[in-house]
Amino acid sequence: MSVARIINLPKMGDRRGNLSVIEENNHIPFKIERAFWIYDVPGGETRGGHAYKETEEIIVALSGSFDVVLDDGKERKVFSLNRSYYGLYVPKLMWREMVNFSTNSLALVLSSTPYDAADYIRDYEEFINIKR
Repeated sequence: MSVARIINLPKMGDRRGNLSVIEENNHIPFKIERAFWIYDVPGGETRGGHAYKETEEIIVALSGSFDVVLDDGKERKVFSLNRSYYGLYVPKLMWREMVNFSTNSLALVLSSTPYDAADYIRDYEEFINIKR
C-alpha cells in the first residue's frame, strides 16, 4: 500500500483566490492519456469497484469531498479527499471504490492510458488471483 499516496499539488494564492496545477511527469509520475470527471453522484452510491491491469490514476476532489478506498489484496486503506490541491496517486493493480460523496462533489481523474475495457478487472476474486 506504500505506493498509493497523496500528492500535494502546487497551490498559489492571493487576494483573488487560489490556483493549482498538475503537470504530467512533473507533479505526477506519468503522462496523462485520459481525463474524466465524476459528478452528480446520488447519496449513498459507490463508484469504481474495479482495478486496472496497466492504468495508473490521479484522483482529485475539485469540489466537495469523498473517500477513496484502496485495496492491494492484503490491506485496505481509506483516503479522504476534500482539498483541490491534493491528488491521490493510485498505481495499477489496486482495487478502488469511491464512497461518501458530499453534495455537489466533483472528482477529476487523470489516467495514464486511454480507455480500454480489457484493462479493467471487475471481479474482486479475479483481482485477488492476479495479485497472488
